[in-house]
Amino acid sequence: MEEQSTQEKPNTETALPDQVVTSDSAIPEEELERLTRDLIAAMKSVYDPEIPVDIYELGLIYKIDINDDRDVNIDMTLTAPGCPVAGEMPGWVENAAGTVEGVRGVVVNLTFDPPWDISMMSDEAKLELNIF
Repeated sequence: MEEQSTQEKPNTETALPDQVVTSDSAIPEEELERLTRDLIAAMKSVYDPEIPVDIYELGLIYKIDINDDRDVNIDMTLTAPGCPVAGEMPGWVENAAGTVEGVRGVVVNLTFDPPWDISMMSDEAKLELNIF
């Protein structure tokens, strides 16, 4: 089982988000792009219960790594280490990613390095929360 490099970006016509690591993949490009779209959609279905914005737009997903065996490794954080759902949210993310067709397995790693701050939010999330 070959892990994908976290240093290189794929050469594709459609730019993939920075969080998705796909370089040098043995998975056909079209399938890899579909997996990526579907995984991002799955992440967008998970919400922080205290903030009405999905975790992907909040910037809580640091990396989605898809290896050649279609195992997915997700690095994520929380808005704060003392988040009341700290013990539950990684499971929500694992369950959501596990529903994506073609994904064999999912591992979610919780990290606080770097610590999350509002600059990691997408413009859409900032607009939704009136943060400018």
